[in-house]
Amino acid sequence: MTKKVLNRKTKTPLIPVFTGIKFSEEISIQLFSYNKDKFVEKKKISEKEFKGFSDLTYQHWLNIHGIHDVEIINNICKKVGIHSLAIQDILDVNQRPKFQEFENYWFFSIKSILPSDNMKIESEQLSFIMGKNYLVSFQERKADYFDHIRYRIREKAGVLREKGTDYLLFLLLESILDNYFNTISDIEKQVEDLEVIDINSDPSPTTLKTIELCKRQLQLIKKTIAPIKEFLTKVEREEFNLINEKHIKYFFELKDLCLTILDNCDKIEMRLESSINLFFSVQGHRMNQIMKTLTVVASIFIPLTFIAGIYGMNFNNMPELTWKWGYFGIWIIIISVFGGMLMYFKRKKWF
Repeated sequence: MTKKVLNRKTKTPLIPVFTGIKFSEEISIQLFSYNKDKFVEKKKISEKEFKGFSDLTYQHWLNIHGIHDVEIINNICKKVGIHSLAIQDILDVNQRPKFQEFENYWFFSIKSILPSDNMKIESEQLSFIMGKNYLVSFQERKADYFDHIRYRIREKAGVLREKGTDYLLFLLLESILDNYFNTISDIEKQVEDLEVIDINSDPSPTTLKTIELCKRQLQLIKKTIAPIKEFLTKVEREEFNLINEKHIKYFFELKDLCLTILDNCDKIEMRLESSINLFFSVQGHRMNQIMKTLTVVASIFIPLTFIAGIYGMNFNNMPELTWKWGYFGIWIIIISVFGGMLMYFKRKKWF
């Protein structure tokens, strides 16, 4: 499907444009408000019912499935006080992951990837707006990335309800990065299947096609992980008023996960390069075997053709033409030459 391209020369710059694909007819909005002692969950609320995050005694998580309705997304963001540039970045799903710090909140986008049945990678953009006591997450489609986080809020499992929204952002990013590990694991299984190429077998051209597809998938993963690592490096080096100093260690952990993903991609790419070299080595070996066989056959028939050519000449004074056993004698010579050359080539281990 052709990607929609954002036209930045529009005459109505204040109206944002959605560049993605419409996955469902309606937008689903969920709101969690929680603190250490209690929580309130609103599973399905409308854009009109949402009044913002004025209650400072709670931490708020607003999760939105579906961003195709520009008017609804725009109205929600305006209620939170989101800048129009950030709104357009939420709706433009074809851009690279990015981080931008505004006066009272952060904007952060990330690509989530999952393997599909046809050996391709499905990607989805997720965007986050994080303020002092709230976090808004935007997903293109419904997915179960964050079900375990909802469970922790409902059941007060772990320390999530005792922490701020920076810790919630950490859990969300950790969950998304986990999808990368699952995707890399699937690619690694494909690579292991490719590594069983037998030197005596005839590798199919589809093997090379699979290798190139795996390399393309790894390049996509590295391309989407790099901006996330840049953001986490920035968090490590600078001070942000929206991150509790005690929670910096969690973002260090995310950086380590990104580095592990990149290292795994590099290792798999090296194995793929080895598979490519093996593929062409096998092809070259088979071609050498074929050429050796053809050379042996040609070498044997050259002297035989010479003998047949001499006695195929139409001269009257050829003495052998009148011999009684001349025909059988020539066959004895031909067979002897044939056998002798076979024995010589066999001794030289040419076949």
